[in-house]
Amino acid sequence: MTDGSIMSLPWLVIRQDDNGNRYRVGRYATRAEAQEIIDSLDDTGHRQLYWVERAGQHGDPTRN
Repeated sequence: MTDGSIMSLPWLVIRQDDNGNRYRVGRYATRAEAQEIIDSLDDTGHRQLYWVERAGQHGDPTRN
């Protein structure tokens, strides 16, 4: 992923599993788009912790 991709897709959806492991679900252009993904994942009934953060906010934004 190039720096241009990071800049054009600055919003990350992060998932935390029951053991505290964090995974990047995807990158999105807007915070609203990222939140829509979380809302759709929450609708499946599988209870995991999801949140939106800006790339670079916590650690390495390219790490999965």
